[in-house]
Amino acid sequence: MMRRAIALLTVLLFAVVFWRIVGGYTELQALRPLAWYYVVRGPVELGAPNIVTGILITYRGFDTLGEVAVLFMVAASVGALLKEESNAASAAAADETTLARRPAGEIVHTGKQVLLPMIFTFGCYVILNGHLSAGGGFQGGAIVASAVMLMMLARPGSALNVALLSVVESLAGVIYVCIGILGLVLAGGFLDARFLPRGEFGAFFSAGAIPLISALLGVKVGTELSVIIDRFRS
Repeated sequence: MMRRAIALLTVLLFAVVFWRIVGGYTELQALRPLAWYYVVRGPVELGAPNIVTGILITYRGFDTLGEVAVLFMVAASVGALLKEESNAASAAAADETTLARRPAGEIVHTGKQVLLPMIFTFGCYVILNGHLSAGGGFQGGAIVASAVMLMMLARPGSALNVALLSVVESLAGVIYVCIGILGLVLAGGFLDARFLPRGEFGAFFSAGAIPLISALLGVKVGTELSVIIDRFRS
């Protein structure tokens, strides 16, 4: 009885807190000065219609680099933790042939044939057009990784070339940092994309180095998430 009373009291306290938050909310009628600067001056300075991608890649370049580093550490940690279990499971499966993976159903197999090319194409589109419309490297990389997961579901016995994915991911990270240094030397700071020509506003080849950086982010995120999915499947 006492536990129920404490739980009810806790719920009521949370309800009061959330009610005060919701009741005191008022929508801003104008942008704050900092937001106004990014919204108005960002497209002019960066040449990118999608100001969100411009902010993440240029103005918040250090934060984006940290997020990519965190994702890399997650992938490395998952690989290290599950590698031993994966090796043990592989040895046991080799000794007992009856433990073969169950083949995918017809719906999954047909879905792979129909959707897999579309998902890969859409992921590449989101990565390459992140400076023009909604999307970018993180979103497109996650879409590509979802296509890899669908392929694994449709072909349970298939194996990813994790070594190749690691090399590609590392190479993309090195080029990413090198571009950041070029921005530091040739432009206004680390990962400043304006060391390349901005081009015509709204064109595919525009916004300086932002499309290139977005593509590298897509490669890194896609490969890292694919490795994580493969480790959990093992």
